[in-house]
Amino acid sequence: MLAYAIRRVGLSLLILIVVMTAMYGMVFLVPGDPASLALGPRATPELKELLRQRMGLDQPILTQIALFFGNVLQGDLGTDVWSKRPVLDQILEVFPKTLVLGVTALGWALGLGVLLGCAAVVWRDTVIDRLLGVVSVSVISVPSFVIAIYALIVFAVWLNWLPAIGAGEAGDFASQARALVLPAFALGLGWVGYVARLIRASMLEVMEAPHIRTARAFGMRERDIVFRHALRVAIVPTISVLAVGFGGIMSSAVFVESVFSRPGIGTLITAAVEKRNYPVVMGTVLFMTAFYLLVVTSADLAIARLDPRVRDVLRR
Repeated sequence: MLAYAIRRVGLSLLILIVVMTAMYGMVFLVPGDPASLALGPRATPELKELLRQRMGLDQPILTQIALFFGNVLQGDLGTDVWSKRPVLDQILEVFPKTLVLGVTALGWALGLGVLLGCAAVVWRDTVIDRLLGVVSVSVISVPSFVIAIYALIVFAVWLNWLPAIGAGEAGDFASQARALVLPAFALGLGWVGYVARLIRASMLEVMEAPHIRTARAFGMRERDIVFRHALRVAIVPTISVLAVGFGGIMSSAVFVESVFSRPGIGTLITAAVEKRNYPVVMGTVLFMTAFYLLVVTSADLAIARLDPRVRDVLRR
């Protein structure tokens, strides 16, 4: 288990290094000078040169990359070009809001997806099963930002049931909960169908196991067999998928937060891109990449802990 954990963590670190190098190199692939793009065409040459010095662009490329890696190892993701604040401080201010949104979206999607997947197994090969299959595939195929736009138009503009923008009043839990409903709905709807299809596929495989046939022989009801015996086994393969799904949800939150003008990582990185604030853009992307790798690696280690066959396969 220790050897597998070392290899998995080492792979994640390697991916992070590649992402850091590629991300820094992309700054120089953007047409034009970053300082000129940030300041606009009317800026004086002196002001452009001053901004280049602040951004460290006056150094050779290898020196810039070395300084960037050295700062990251010390926990320094850079300094905001305009506010002069550390990028990490700005990220930590808004990340909890994005995290709450992602956890809420994944939570309700997981709960409803499991119920729909189990229902499809209970009534498999019936009209209900086919209908659930069509609905699941339909919601999977629709991007979250499209769902966000239509949810905003219907529930906030036409029906006026929920707020259209913002995160609610500070200190008012009810207001914050109402402001969370639409973004969480838009963010998690696609994963309802994905979880439902995954649970159904896993459950159908488990339902052919010997202990399930024994339970049927003793006359147990089909619903009791599904929820009490089959589900606890079928849910294990879902762990890795949910880890990837949570990373995808956190990435999609960038677009959903922009649609609903909700403070978070999405709003931060969107404003940074508009202002050509490259330290904030790179720091935010790096932070989210590291968070994504942490979640996926933790899920892989949990699966390896629960199922030794995973370690045996990787050891060959």
